[in-house]
Amino acid sequence: MKILPSILSANFARLAEDVQDIAKDVDMIHVDVMDGHFVPNITMGANVVQALKKETTVAQDVHLMVEEPIDLLPSFLEAGADMISVHIEACKHLHRAIQIIKDGGAKAGVVLNPSTPVSSLASIIKDIDYVLIMTVDPGFGGQSFIYSMIDKIKAVHDMILSMNLSVEIEVDGGINPETLPLCLQAGASLFVAGSAVFNCSDRHQAIQDLIQSSQTE
Repeated sequence: MKILPSILSANFARLAEDVQDIAKDVDMIHVDVMDGHFVPNITMGANVVQALKKETTVAQDVHLMVEEPIDLLPSFLEAGADMISVHIEACKHLHRAIQIIKDGGAKAGVVLNPSTPVSSLASIIKDIDYVLIMTVDPGFGGQSFIYSMIDKIKAVHDMILSMNLSVEIEVDGGINPETLPLCLQAGASLFVAGSAVFNCSDRHQAIQDLIQSSQTE
């Protein structure tokens, strides 16, 4: 399992310092890109990915919460994104988007909003590297975990096993030492944590607490 701190919860005035601060604890960060249309907020673009690439060796998992993500893929690939996920709900030409990401040398994922059914993965799951299951409604940090998403994680995990695929499951939203073990048991292996890391006075201990929570029975 891996912890991916979400820089959406970091201090934007000292973003590079915040990322460097946790670089010895994790090997990847999560970058939430919002366009003010698909979700209400506006956050950051490919320039932030590119800037952080110059400041740290930590890999970057880019989550595109945008309308027409295909238009933005080239800029994020050029900036150096290591993983890129697009929302099924926002992507008219999903297979093409996934192929562009893979051709650009990054791992490709699709994202499911809480209300999006698992069945929507049927035609794409063989072509992707990971599924990102939103455990809150996207667009804002610090939301409460939606516990009914545990069943969705299990359902996606069962689909992956039944098809003998090596697709990973990532979860994002309300992840903390209480919710992480539930998602892990359901089949997730990548855990996005924003507030649970950056809102703590001791971020290193916060990350260790998340890792240790995965070892609880």
